[in-house]
Parts: sequence; C-alpha cells; structure tokens
Amino acid sequence: MLTHADIQAAARRLQGAVLQTPCVESRTLSQITGAQVYLKFENLQFTASFKERGALNKLLLLSDAERARGVIAMSAGNHAQGVAYHAQRLGLRAVIVMPRFTPGVKVERTRGFGAEVVLHGDSLAEARAHAYQLAQEQQLTFVHPYDDEAIAAGQGTLALEMLEAQPDLDMLVVAIGGGGLIAGVATAAKAVRPGIEVVGVQTQRFPSMFNALRQAELPMGTSTIAEGIAVTQPGTVTQAIVQRCVDDLLLVDEGDIEQAVLMLLEIEKTLVEGAGAVGLAALLRHPERFRDKKVGLILSGGNIDPMLLAAIIERGMVRSGRLARIRVSARDVPGVLARITATVAGAGANIEEVHHQRAFTMLAAQNVEIDFVLQTRNKAHIDEVIAALQATGMQVSAA
Repeated sequence: MLTHADIQAAARRLQGAVLQTPCVESRTLSQITGAQVYLKFENLQFTASFKERGALNKLLLLSDAERARGVIAMSAGNHAQGVAYHAQRLGLRAVIVMPRFTPGVKVERTRGFGAEVVLHGDSLAEARAHAYQLAQEQQLTFVHPYDDEAIAAGQGTLALEMLEAQPDLDMLVVAIGGGGLIAGVATAAKAVRPGIEVVGVQTQRFPSMFNALRQAELPMGTSTIAEGIAVTQPGTVTQAIVQRCVDDLLLVDEGDIEQAVLMLLEIEKTLVEGAGAVGLAALLRHPERFRDKKVGLILSGGNIDPMLLAAIIERGMVRSGRLARIRVSARDVPGVLARITATVAGAGANIEEVHHQRAFTMLAAQNVEIDFVLQTRNKAHIDEVIAALQATGMQVSAA
C-alpha cells in the first residue's frame, strides 16, 4: 500500500532532477471564482507535464538487471515523453508504443528524447496489448502510466511541495484519468494535513473513476479536449487509494474546460492543456463548492495541439462577444458594401471576414445577403453595431 514514507523517499530521489515548480496565488482568478486560488505550475517541467515525476521515480527504483534490459511504455502523450526523457538521462533503453493516430509532433518529440517509438494499433487498447507483448518478448520492464505505486509516489511529491509553499490550503482539486496523480497527491496531503479536502475532477465524457466509486453508469464518450484524462478504466491500485483518501468527485463539461484553458492563457499568461485545466473548470462549474476556501489547483501539463488551442481561443472570443457574425440584407446596388463597411467602422468594429451571397438566398433577385465576421469589444458592442446598421435602413440579424 502506498504510504507517505514512499512519497517522501521519492521526493529525495527526484531532488535536482525535476523542477520544484512555483505554487502561487492568482488574485484575479480568486476574484472571479470567490475562492482563494493557488496554482501549481507543473506545465513548467522540462517535458511540460507532472508525468516525469512518476516516470523518474519508477526508473530510479529499477534493479541493475532491469536497467540493463531497458523499459517500455505505452502512451500517446505526456507519459511517453517523461519516460523517454529520463531514460535518456539515465542511459537506459526506452521503447514507447504509440497508437497509429498519435499526432506526428508527439511522435517526433518522443523520438527526440532518444526513445524507440513503435506505432501500433488503431486504439489505446491495441497499443497497450502490443506493449505488453514486446515487454515479454524482449524482457523489458513495463512502466505503467498510472496503475503503479512507484508512479503514484512520484506524482505525490508535488503535493509535498504545494503544502510546503502554502501549508494552510483547505482543499486540493486534482484531475483524474487513471488515478495516478490523485492517488499520490491524496496520500501525501492527508498525511501532512489530515483535515485537507481532496476533490477529484473528471470530464463528463470519461467519468470512469466516478462510475466505479459512485456505482454510476454514465456513458463514455469518444473524444474530449482533455485527452490526457480520457481513460475508460481506472487503475486497480489507484482506485483503492481514491476510495480511501479522496473526499469528493466532480464532473465538468467541454465548455468548462475550454473556458478554463482560455482564462489561464489570458489571465495567467500560461499555456495549459485541457487535462491541466479541469481543476479551474471545476471551480467555474461548481463555485458554491469552493467559495471562501483556500484552494490548490495543479496545472498538470501544457502540451496542447496548436490547432486545438486556436479553436479554443476563437470559440472563447465568440462566447465573450469579441468575435461576432452578422448577416446584412440590402439592395444590390453600387456602393452598398462601402456604406455597410463605413457604418461598421464608425461603430468601432473591425471586419475580419466578408462573404457576399447572391445565388444561395431566398431574397428577391435585386437584393444581396452579406455575412460579416467582426471583431468587437463585447456582446453590448455587437448590439450597437447592429443598431447602427439598422439605422441606415439595412436588415441585420446575428448569423
């Protein structure tokens, strides 16, 4: 059974090899959420994720014979990079099995750390089965991403750092995928500060630990922007620890996570992947649960696909009224577009896109529909732009 002593020993092993990341208050997020919010910046680790803590602890506990043979892991993300990087540092052979759909940038980054990458299978389950097969054939030690006490002990070291920096925290809010992070964090936190609350967070699309512990049967989704915690089956070791040490489990939806990623980028100027933002998403979704508490959030990783980030930013601008789409119907006569654009400019909005539509419309043949994407200040400003256009005789609607 994982103990506080195991986590303390892991902290001694990791000293100097992983970054002791900052844990500081966010005044702005505290004002927004009604809680006193402290952020643990694990996205500042060299591989941009907490995962290297557990990976390194596991590697340092290998016997000489196991080190000589090497290790194998299955991962499409942060665990792969953590194992590969620290295996390279320690001079160990590392084989990483990744499913074939893994983005090329993650494959190349893992190879860049010196690992032998094997692309196999069209699902995580197929890749995992192949990794176990290679481990047996080549006598490699399998480094599990979460269901291992040595992994959980390594992850738990960040809780020791948080409570050393902020000893009076009332609550820790922790993302749950397979449960390795929260198992280590809860074990350490309860030993250091027995009265602290540990709250786990899962996405509604992958509520595997929630289902297991609440005897629920919520359906599993197929994708989430929090892909780092998209786990369909919690760990056996970790589930037992979560059942014993974790006080509450909450679910968040995709919109909550998108909003949290964008807020951390805009307010804290820090890049956090979906799985790393679910703690803040929980505060936004369930503010009454955390009001007036000193809450520690773990920004567990920063490896987000640039195209996904661009989509999150754009969708967030739409929700906040800083990006709007309007449709203007007008007489198709010379100068009409100039009049519209002048009116939009006069109202203080900036035109990002224009689509002039004559054929695919139910309007009379002498009329035209023009779709605009505008950069605006807020939702009230959108209304001002529409009113300004209507005042010139144009028919306008939000598209």
